[in-house]
Order: sequence, then C-alpha cells, then structure tokens
Amino acid sequence: MQVLAALLLMNQQLTKLAPVDVLILVLYFALVVFIGFYAKGKANTSEDFFLAGREMTAWIAGLSFVSANLGSLELMGWAGAAYQYGLLATHWYWIGAIPAMLFLGIVMMPFYYISKTHSVPGYLHLRFGEAARGLSAVSFGLMTILMSGVNMFAMALVMKTVLGWNITFSIWVGAGTVALYVMLGGLRSAIINEVLQFVLIWAGAAMIPILGLIEAGGWTKLKAQMAANLGSADYGHLWNTLGSFKDNPMGVHWTGIVFGLGFVISFGYWTTDFLVVQRVLSANNLRAAKMAPVIGAAFKMAVPFIVILPGLLALAVLRNPDGSLMHLVPESLAASTGQHSYNEVLPLMLIRYCGPGLLGLGITALLAGFMSGMAGNVSAFSTVWTYDIYGAFMNKTASDKHYVAMGRWSTVIGMLVSIGAAYLVMNAAGIMDYVQALFSFFIAPLFGTVVLGMLWKRATHWGGFLGLLAGTIASIGMWAYTTFGTVEHKAYALSRVALSIDAKPMAENLYRALWSWIICVVVTVVVSLMTKPVPTEQLSGLVYGVTPIPDDGSKTIWQKPIFWATVVIVVFFILNLIFW
Repeated sequence: MQVLAALLLMNQQLTKLAPVDVLILVLYFALVVFIGFYAKGKANTSEDFFLAGREMTAWIAGLSFVSANLGSLELMGWAGAAYQYGLLATHWYWIGAIPAMLFLGIVMMPFYYISKTHSVPGYLHLRFGEAARGLSAVSFGLMTILMSGVNMFAMALVMKTVLGWNITFSIWVGAGTVALYVMLGGLRSAIINEVLQFVLIWAGAAMIPILGLIEAGGWTKLKAQMAANLGSADYGHLWNTLGSFKDNPMGVHWTGIVFGLGFVISFGYWTTDFLVVQRVLSANNLRAAKMAPVIGAAFKMAVPFIVILPGLLALAVLRNPDGSLMHLVPESLAASTGQHSYNEVLPLMLIRYCGPGLLGLGITALLAGFMSGMAGNVSAFSTVWTYDIYGAFMNKTASDKHYVAMGRWSTVIGMLVSIGAAYLVMNAAGIMDYVQALFSFFIAPLFGTVVLGMLWKRATHWGGFLGLLAGTIASIGMWAYTTFGTVEHKAYALSRVALSIDAKPMAENLYRALWSWIICVVVTVVVSLMTKPVPTEQLSGLVYGVTPIPDDGSKTIWQKPIFWATVVIVVFFILNLIFW
C-alpha cells in the first residue's frame, strides 16, 4: 500500500476530488466492467464477438461510429492543437471529416456490407488477393497499436495534471479496464460502452465552452482577446489566412488543407480505417449501414464546440496564479521545464471552471473518451489480427470457437504492446502531430488502393499490392528525410515551398499524405496496365459498374440516406462561410 500511495502522489496535483467526484469515477469504472460481463453471454461466435452479430440500428451504429473517434484525438489532441494553431484545427472536423463520412455511407458501404467482409483488409483480399491483404493487415495492426498508445498516454496525462497521479500507474489502470471489457464482450461491449461514453462526453465536456464563453463575453470578444494577447488575428479564422504559407499559425497553404486533409487523409481515415468502418458493419441492414455515417456526420459538425473552443478560450482566459497569461509548451519541453504542455489544455480548463460534482463528471467524460479510443483501436486490432493475419496465414482451418478465443487473447496482447507505444508519444510536440504522421504512413496509401479497387475494374492484384507497398514506403521515407536530415533537407519539403525553415510538422503531414497517395495511385495504375486484368465475373460485389446495387428499402424521401446526406452537406457549407 505504501508503494501504491507513492505512485499516486509522485507528482504535484492541481486539485483534489471531493467524495462525490470520487463516487462518480468509481461508478463509471464499475459500470463499464459490468457491461463487459453482460455482453460476454452474447459473444459466443465470431460474428457476435467481432461484428456484434450485425444487430445494431442506424442510430446505435452511428453514435458508436462517431464515438469511436471521440477519444484522445478529439478531446486532448485537438484542444491542444487549437491552442497551437487556432481555429484552423476545426478543419479536421469539417472538411477533414464530413465529406468523407457521407461518401462512406452513400458510396462505399454497399460494397463493404454486401461482401460480408469482417475488415477492410478482408475486402482487399477479395479484390487484390492475399499479398495486399497481408500488407494492409500488418500496417493497420501496427497503426492501431500505436493509436491505442496515444489514448493511454492522454488519459494518463489527465490523471497526472488533475490529480497528480503517476503516468505509469494511470496507463496500467486504464489499459486493464479496457482490456477486460473488450476481451469479455468483444465489439458488442465496445459499442455499448461507446454510446454510454458519447453521452458522458457531451454531458461533462460541454460545461467548459459554455462557462468559458460567458467569462470571455461571447465569440466576438473572445476573438478580440486572442488577437490582443497573441498580437495577431490569424487564430480566429478558418480560410482567409490560407492564401500563403506564412500568413497562418500552421504554416500551411489551402492546397494542403483541401487536398492533403480534405481528400487524402480524410477519405483515407473515414472510409478505410477499420476502427470506424467496423462499427458501421455492425448495422442490422443496408439502409442502417448507409445512414449510420450520415448520422455520425451530423453529430461530428457539433464536436468542435466541446473540443476546439476550449483550446481557443485558453489563449484568452487561462491564467497563472499571479494573474499573468499562462503559456503552454510542447510535450518534450514540458517534461524538462516543469511547464504545462499543449496537451494539458483541456484538464487545465476543467479545473478552472468545475467544482465538486461537476469536476467528477468532467473527468469522467475525459476518461470515457480515452477509454472509447482505446477500446476502438484494440477491438479493431483483435479483428484484423484474428481474421487477416492469424486466420489467413497461420491457421486457416481452426474452429469458430478457436477464433473467438484468439480474439480474446489478442485483445490482451494488443493492449500490452499499446502500453509500450504510449511512451513514444512523450517525444512528440503534440498528440496530433504524432497521430497525423501515422495517418500519412498507413491511411493515405491504403485509401488509394481501396478507392481504385472499388471504382476501377482494370486494377489488378499486382497493381494493388505494389501500389500500396510503394505508397507506404515512400511516406515513411519522406518523414525520415525531413525528420533526421539537415536544414537543407527540410527546406526541400513541399510544405516549405515558401522557404520558411520553421514550417510546422502538421503542414508536412498533410503534404506527405498527398504525395504518398499520388505515388500509390500512379504505381497501381502503371503496374495494372502492364499485368493481366482480373476476369470481370470475379469482380461482382467488389467494383462499381459490374455490381448490382441492392435496394436499401427506403420508400419515402425522408427515409433515403441521400436526402439526409444533402441536408448535412448544406449545413457544412454554411458553417464554413460563417467562420471564414
């Protein structure tokens, strides 16, 4: 017990939880574990464990779809990114999500759903063969482990900042809880918890922007305070500073936002990352599968209110005890100086505005988000490992019961490896710089392979495999070139076309993703034209033009997914004009 107490109190804590706050936290942890045991009785077959028996309604699948992405990426990472880059961070929610989510629902879900695949690598197996499947499964498995580590680190950072808990202790507590309920109940347990976590996140996190805007005097006065404190009005705009690399805090041009983020990274993540696609595949019919991303997109547009706004408020109202404006620093610098990092914006704002009861609810909301992210990545890793690596290459003849057992064991192993990955994040300037680098490695080239496979029947097995391989290697190579090279090397990166030596890592991530996608597509097209095409009869159900699209059962315009997708995209354009 003395050792445990030392671990908990190793760091100086900023606040203390009242008994009611502790009670809220304990009840939350007890509830998620109970859900795991409850769902265990309904996770006896591989279809139940990995796809929740395909029994989810459009609303449940849609909320789980957006909640699976509402982990540290959303809560800690983008609040910190908003502090670094201003309102530009909102692009990752709007142009970096909404069009791609709608494209997934209307265009791509019919292929994923009717093929009855368990994973995106499973689709690549049907379209491009075993080699493409193996490569995508290994790269995706690696990415999910690293991403799970992000969520662990972010959760531990909250506990360190708010309560003074030791980072290592916090990581193991969160990892153990998530591993337990996912191992017991599989995807069904993860989805039930994600819907619960979605409600908790909004109930807890919405307090900060509401109270912050009241203190700042509204949006207009907040922008004026940011401009006065920072000596620049650039932090309060979405688009009008993107005409030049030098005119905005991110050091990016509109081409990087539109093509690197809005097309490659966005479409790559939302349409090929099995972490989110798996939730939609759990829908109980084709219409529900198409509606789930549309419902998710509608909620996604509102998320910047609880994520981006706290980071912007911190630029204006977050103060030191002596009343001076607090200045946050990169994570690597915070560790050596004792200052607070960008990533700690949200817990610092939580402490500023929340008293007993509200503080417990707010911390529970943050923990719910991080555990949702961990659960999403680990359940996706378990599925891809079991079906697309173990079942495809190591043991093709095992029983269904054996695959369920392997899914449970791989959940535990994946979580243990994720713990190691959590410590890698400590070397990144900010969580989102780390995450977007991973997307440029694995998601951008994968999107090129999948979209060509679905839309171009001439794409061949060799073309798909070599294109994916070339895009992945090129992206990692470009990152190494600019990360470990000299100043002269860095100056040649496309994001530094303005010869600005201090261009930001986020800008480099966008252009690296764009280049890796282009390389993947070019290699795929060239190799496909040089190799034997796949017989058309083998492409039914996999490629547009040779696949009859089944009716989704919509009878009236109000039931049609395309109608609601149109409503969402109109609102999307209006919001971009308002915050131009």
